Amino acid sequence: MGHCLSCFKNQANADNSTSPHRKKEEMTEVAAPVSDYPQEEPLLHDNQNSINNYRNSSTSQVTNEVSRGQGLGELVSAQQKSILMSDKTPKPFYQKLPSIPRTMSSLGSNDCRISETKINQLFDQYKDSLEDAILAEGIENLCNDLQLNPDDFKVLILAWKLNASQMCRFTKTEFIQGLKNMKTDSVKGIQLKLTEITTELKRDTEHFKDLYRFTFKFGLDVSTGQRILPTDIAILLWRLVFTNNDPPILDRWLMYLEKNPHIRGIPKDTWYMFLNFCEFIGDDLTSYDDTEAWPSLFDDFVEYENDQMNQNVKKNDIKTED
Repeated sequence: MGHCLSCFKNQANADNSTSPHRKKEEMTEVAAPVSDYPQEEPLLHDNQNSINNYRNSSTSQVTNEVSRGQGLGELVSAQQKSILMSDKTPKPFYQKLPSIPRTMSSLGSNDCRISETKINQLFDQYKDSLEDAILAEGIENLCNDLQLNPDDFKVLILAWKLNASQMCRFTKTEFIQGLKNMKTDSVKGIQLKLTEITTELKRDTEHFKDLYRFTFKFGLDVSTGQRILPTDIAILLWRLVFTNNDPPILDRWLMYLEKNPHIRGIPKDTWYMFLNFCEFIGDDLTSYDDTEAWPSLFDDFVEYENDQMNQNVKKNDIKTED
């Protein structure tokens, strides 16, 4: 609609020009009507100029009213009205925007920032005096500060999160990058994170599978190019990785390995498949099918267990007859 009041003003001038009481001379000298109201300003015009124009138009309106013969009382009333209107002038449409920070870090999460300097200081506290790595003695000191035994399940979790390439050794890169990924830079922070991860592993099977696969690699001696895990190391690591959720068949499996010293090593496929074996078999070996693609070591284990069960049945039968 724009300034619709201008239309009414033009219409009033037109009516006056056709009035029978006006003189002929005035009728022949009709000037182009001029609106007493402020004209439309561009939308992006300066706000202060718009306000000044609005006030000036109000003053002009009062002057025009006086010229039309209004009384002194009407003039005062019009001036008061103009002042009131100027006091109620709306605020500029375009408000001043807050300055935008150069970085959005202030709008991020409230997590504490990790200090790489603190991580480096922590590494220097435990590293070996001759080598730029944390070795057995340094790991033992770190475990003491963490209030953990070196063979604790949480130490295995720490090695997993550091992506350690071998046991009893944390390189500087592994330690620094690992703590960054854990989002901590202190001994207290490591303690809290290890507790959180331990709880998470109990309900997140995919994370546990990742830890389980890491454990095999962690047990190898990479300095010698070892590719098969020694049986005695495998037994220790199986007990360690299943600390919080040991499968029903685990004790019988480890006992079988200990009673058969000719089994000298555990290949990676056997280590990986044992987790599937535990999930599929449970505690009931009768469901085991030796025609499926299980490692031959599992076939030998099931056969051994069945023989043990048959012997126990025969012994029970003999006792019953007696």
